[in-house]
Amino acid sequence: MNMEHPIGDPDRAALGGQHLDVLIVGAGISGIDAAHHLQDRRPDATFAMVESKDRFGGTWATHKFPGIRSDSDLYTFGFKWKPWKGLPIASADEILIYLDEAIEENDLRDKIHFRSEVVRADWDSETQRWTVTLRQGPEGEETQLTCGFLWMCAGYYRHSEGYMPDWPGMDQFKGPIIHPQTWPEDLDYAGKRVVVIGSGATAATLIPAMAKTAAHITMLQRSPTYYYPRPKLDEFGETLKALELDDALVHDIMRRKFLYEQKVTIKRSFTEPDVLARELIDGARAYLGPDYDIETHFTPSYRPWRQRVAMVPDGDLFRTIRSGKASVVTDSIARFTETGLTLESGDTLEADIIVAATGLTLNALGDVALIVDGKPVDIADSWTHRGIMFSGIPNLASVFGYLRTSWTMRADLVSDYVCRVMDQMQSRQARSVVPSLREQDQDMIASPWIDPENFNSGYITRGLHLMPKQGDHQPWVMTQDYHTDKDDLPAADLDDGTLIYS
Repeated sequence: MNMEHPIGDPDRAALGGQHLDVLIVGAGISGIDAAHHLQDRRPDATFAMVESKDRFGGTWATHKFPGIRSDSDLYTFGFKWKPWKGLPIASADEILIYLDEAIEENDLRDKIHFRSEVVRADWDSETQRWTVTLRQGPEGEETQLTCGFLWMCAGYYRHSEGYMPDWPGMDQFKGPIIHPQTWPEDLDYAGKRVVVIGSGATAATLIPAMAKTAAHITMLQRSPTYYYPRPKLDEFGETLKALELDDALVHDIMRRKFLYEQKVTIKRSFTEPDVLARELIDGARAYLGPDYDIETHFTPSYRPWRQRVAMVPDGDLFRTIRSGKASVVTDSIARFTETGLTLESGDTLEADIIVAATGLTLNALGDVALIVDGKPVDIADSWTHRGIMFSGIPNLASVFGYLRTSWTMRADLVSDYVCRVMDQMQSRQARSVVPSLREQDQDMIASPWIDPENFNSGYITRGLHLMPKQGDHQPWVMTQDYHTDKDDLPAADLDDGTLIYS
């Protein structure tokens, strides 16, 4: 697997001074999907992909903590156009192999320029193009290129650092304090006492993996999380494979199956939240036994899916707890000490290593500084146009996936939509397109990018002030609903007066 391609190769670094029709920023799931669609739908377009890291994969290149795996099934997290052939839940290495195959099969390898970080993009209405400033190579040398369209596929969080709260006494702790996003490759936790702060998907992944060699691992949570234990092996999928059906057909059927299950579960989280909550909590009880304190440690105070429900393959987190290799403490941190933590209850936790699985740092458009006709743009002042484009910003689209359904499901719809917009520009002989509010849109009620009443995970609520506004009617709404978008986005009217072509 060709996991790296050195930027030092002069043929690979020769972006400076070029003009491209499209620049794709990011070589993760979204960027690869965008490149596939662009190459398939607009084969005459010139484009390149730039990636700040030295390898493709986005999240799967950034996160290297023990046990790293998908928290979504790969039939929906994988591409619509490339069948997934493995188990529904996959490790980071398996996902990277899949992405490497997608790059190779679509002849995209020479389109990717690694160690190429976009730091600034200047739009000039006179020339109707972006001038993009990059830092390239090991030394971070600045260079520039121009492009007609900027397609942002850099994800939604800052890859260089995760969210780390500032607890009292952190400087006193004698051992390492680690965020999973910047996991040290040489960390030896064998025989060590480990405390993992947090109880989301990362903690649920880390703990069973680390518990295999750690002396003991404690999950410290302020409040409980919902978990969904399900088998790694999907019996229905195995039956389809045994029938020797075409891989693409198996992929499509399994994709539909998982989407249907997600749809039913999400609907139930609104129509019968108490019943669904009881089922999820009973799932934990079935593994942990009748004597475990489920009420304290596994009974959340919010309805299911107001925060992400963490997948637990084969109940591995619960089985690790029941074995005694791991335990759960529900309490708040008062301060760090030399040897561990003092909790608000007065209890203490001794630790050799503390892992802060405390979440992501949300950012907007990869922290790229945007300038339009000489004026800096604060994207938080703009209105989202279908969660893809932004009012007042020409020739720019961004991929932000789903929070309850797999990210890739929305990336795929966005890719189709952006190609349609480019087709419309070509048919109108237009060189620019910019979302703009019509007269009937001027009095819209502004809402946050994501409604906290709908979804309120910490990383979202901490970063909402950075994100665009949404309105109260389309095309100024970010639905976060695949089952609405799959019909609405392909049928969206690109001549409704909200997209100004010139």
